[in-house]
Amino acid sequence: MEKPPQIAVLGGGIFVRTQYIPRLAEISDLFVLKAIWSRSQESANSTVELARKVFPYVECKWGEEGLEEIINDSSITGVAVVLAGQFQVEMSLRLLKAGKHVLQASSISEAETALSHYNSICASIPGQPIWAVAENYRFEPSLVECKKLMEEIGDMMSVQVIVEGSMNSSNPYFSSSWRRNFTGGFILDMGVHFIAGLRMLVGCEIVSVSAITSHVDTMLPPPDNISSIFQLENGCSGVFVMVVSARAPKILWRVVGLKGTLQLERGNKDGSHGYLVSFYGADGQCKTSFYPFSGVTEELKAFIHDISQATLKKGSDHKAETRLSFVEGARDVAVLDAMLESGMRQGALVQVKKF
Repeated sequence: MEKPPQIAVLGGGIFVRTQYIPRLAEISDLFVLKAIWSRSQESANSTVELARKVFPYVECKWGEEGLEEIINDSSITGVAVVLAGQFQVEMSLRLLKAGKHVLQASSISEAETALSHYNSICASIPGQPIWAVAENYRFEPSLVECKKLMEEIGDMMSVQVIVEGSMNSSNPYFSSSWRRNFTGGFILDMGVHFIAGLRMLVGCEIVSVSAITSHVDTMLPPPDNISSIFQLENGCSGVFVMVVSARAPKILWRVVGLKGTLQLERGNKDGSHGYLVSFYGADGQCKTSFYPFSGVTEELKAFIHDISQATLKKGSDHKAETRLSFVEGARDVAVLDAMLESGMRQGALVQVKKF
């Protein structure tokens, strides 16, 4: 029987503490958590203390020395990089160069240069290291189910994505300094998930956008509002509207087709948060199903499966899960980059960069 892969987690922030450690705990039989690293000893210690409730033997690493120990530890095959957005690509490339498989949180910068470096690394290392991007919405059961139902609504006529977020002072991410100093701010950091859901649902690329942006809530970095029209490569058009902080949060995707309408809306049922899928058929009847959130767990399972298979088939190429690919993540960001550029140019039509 093959040994479970050993992994490390880089980062000690909110998402690691509230999502990664609890979700990894749910699937702890699939891998060994060898180490957790953070820049400071204090952050590393507090994160490891939390993790040791489930992973009693996890090692605590910090600073450059601790990072080098992880990089040089041949028993660690996979690393989850959950750091401030500005540093993620640089850190991921450093680990990939050392032959590690990497799962990087979804913030991506300078994608073209990053892909060029990655291709060079793959050309020089036997058994290509996997570079996965943790865009968990592509793994949400609600979106997976919606994708299947898309065939039943017929030719698309209209697409709407409405995001009215809740990024206020009670939100743990509100004071996150890197998100405030990140180009695109909360629009990019939050919006990338909803673009990923949009691209997955419609099954084709967004080719051009026109957007108006504004800055209304001075407690948030600019812009905090965006209204965009987009065109899909199949000729259908749609709207993407996002408000970073609203008093009555609402998140939905709605696709109107010739034979029916499909809607996905965030909500909760019996104490579980998730998405309600509503399908309106040609007969006028509405069928609904509720799916609790589990995208982070599902994508972690997929990454662990991929690195297990890649290790097993060392020397031959293993086809990794495409929903996790760096290219998919780059395409999500490219859409928002185009929208933000259009907003800076007072609504000018901008072509979305292709990857």
